[in-house]
Amino acid sequence: MAASRAPEASGTDPAEQSGPLRQTPLHALHLRLGAKMVPFAGYDMPVQYPPGILKEHLHTRTAAGLFDVSHMGQAVLRAKPGTDIADSFERLVPGNIRDLKPGQMRYTTLLTEGGGIIDDLMVTRPFSPEHADKLFLVVNAARKAVDFAHISAALADLAELKPLDDRALLALQGPAAANVLSAHISQAQALSFMQARRVTVQDTDLIVSRCGYTGEDGFEISIPASHAAEWAEKLLAAPEVEPIGLGARDSLRLEAGLCLYGHDIDETTTPVEAALSWSIGKRRRVEGGFPGAAIIQKQLAEGPPRLRVGLALEGRAPAREGAEIVDTEGQKIGLVTSGGYGPSVGGPVAMGYVDSAFAQQDRMLAILVRGKPLPARIVAMPFTEKHFHRND
Repeated sequence: MAASRAPEASGTDPAEQSGPLRQTPLHALHLRLGAKMVPFAGYDMPVQYPPGILKEHLHTRTAAGLFDVSHMGQAVLRAKPGTDIADSFERLVPGNIRDLKPGQMRYTTLLTEGGGIIDDLMVTRPFSPEHADKLFLVVNAARKAVDFAHISAALADLAELKPLDDRALLALQGPAAANVLSAHISQAQALSFMQARRVTVQDTDLIVSRCGYTGEDGFEISIPASHAAEWAEKLLAAPEVEPIGLGARDSLRLEAGLCLYGHDIDETTTPVEAALSWSIGKRRRVEGGFPGAAIIQKQLAEGPPRLRVGLALEGRAPAREGAEIVDTEGQKIGLVTSGGYGPSVGGPVAMGYVDSAFAQQDRMLAILVRGKPLPARIVAMPFTEKHFHRND
């Protein structure tokens, strides 16, 4: 039985899906490892390997999984003379970029003037003093063309965006990740969650970040595309590491309560509605200065009209995206945006938006699956405990 439906390319620009699929630098390796390949965000990507989604999911939770995330968009944003890179970027996002310390990362969102989410992304201030005028960005694959055009146009007089099309991105996730990576990159073990360093290993320039999208401890490694296969095979040589596809990546992030763009967030949802208020800096909440600030400040003060919540279903049948959420009287109060079987939970879990009046923890609801109402309860997220590593 599959652990979760393979993620769809929702949120992808249809034009980006037309024409031949692009390939990551690890494409040949995926085929050699027996991966089942599917179209995703304009790329030919591995959805699973011979062990299957369920085993890949559980292996990541107990050992270490290696993911090819080279389809993601990587870029460097550099200040133009006389400008401050953090102040400039804060014009586009509600995160506190100004107070990022060297080598520190932050999750934030690009916003429309209506407060909707253009994309969610990771922003890193480089550790090296000589790069103090730069930010390193990683954005979603399906949105990178939109994101890069938006940033370039909005900050045309303040900064220059350089996409890093010649770099691949690997994610090593799971409790064994730190020991495995430290055998090749000695600096990795010293990193805390949401910290990054640029290192050189055997003349190869790497950006190593302690982060990920599984809820487990782990790392993302930005690497020149020409060295990606070599590094993937080095990591896969460790007995603790197995290759993991998009299917398990989806079920892992769902259990961790993490949003998938085009499913749980898009330009019709604000960070407050999406339960991402924690990503809005305290200073930014007061001073504003980002797109949609007035709308978001009002929602922070008065509450949003709807809210993303976690849902635990009774029984074994999973709820899928688009399923209606109803109250005990059968009235529609929301929609499921992500759902499936949670292998670590041992049952079906889902996320969705409900009217704020119904968004209380432990509230009983129902989800319509094939027309049948299945009992469900609002629960706290994540559905499984997170294991991010923080140095004291």
